[in-house]
Amino acid sequence: MTAVALDGIVLGLQFGILGVGLTLVYGLGGIVNLAHGQMAVLAAIVTARLIDSGSPAVVAAFVGVVAVSVLGVVLDLTLMRPVYRQQGEHRVLLGLLLMLGVGFVIDGLLEWRYPIEALSLRFQGDPIPVLGVAMRRGSLVASAISVAAGGVLVMLLRWTTFGRATRSVIQDETGARLCGINPAAVRTVVFGVSGALAGLVAITVAMTRPVVSTDGVNLTTFGLIVAVVGGLGSVPGAFLAGIILGVVNTISAFYIGSYVSTILLLLAAATTLLLRPRGLLGIG
Repeated sequence: MTAVALDGIVLGLQFGILGVGLTLVYGLGGIVNLAHGQMAVLAAIVTARLIDSGSPAVVAAFVGVVAVSVLGVVLDLTLMRPVYRQQGEHRVLLGLLLMLGVGFVIDGLLEWRYPIEALSLRFQGDPIPVLGVAMRRGSLVASAISVAAGGVLVMLLRWTTFGRATRSVIQDETGARLCGINPAAVRTVVFGVSGALAGLVAITVAMTRPVVSTDGVNLTTFGLIVAVVGGLGSVPGAFLAGIILGVVNTISAFYIGSYVSTILLLLAAATTLLLRPRGLLGIG
């Protein structure tokens, strides 16, 4: 049971980073990025292709993460501009449709060009004991990267000028504009950060299992569930929900089956919406 729970925490940290990328974009602009998982897979495929061409794994991973970060910035500066000019439900619906289309395009390109491509990052050496359980080195490195990324993100949002500007826009965009903050610039940077987080998730997942070109929809689904349960717009909520759902998913998959575990995650999201519409730590 301890081994299953530890695996759940490893998965939950990855879920948390995935959900944070989604919830930041939603909190700033009301956009649900339905291409988030596909962007993660794109980073994995870029990394895999660079490794196949002879690049060191660390360099390839860095380029893969930067590539989807740049893609996020480009999407914000082009496709999202007409979306931000809308208000309320019109913004949400238009954003959903456009990002769903982006996800389909990325999926189609990857399945056309790299249908059997996969990224798997292996670590040599014996397992390391943690609480009496032999943990794979890849799982420990993935967890360390996730924790470090979460810590950097918290410091960025809490103790920097940009972080204060981001929190101001999330809380009250009009008030932030009156204080001299440019919401459009903040959204562009955060969209890039969200893309980088998606790429980072792909790299950490590849340390525990292969990431294939068809994983995009599953990753988007998991990210949405985490963001909803944690509370759209809440970074701490996404981390909390990620760990909880990661443990629930791993335990249920171990004792019942992976198909049923996905259903349980969806039920958890639906129950959260019914009992606490704002999520565990939702804002607004």
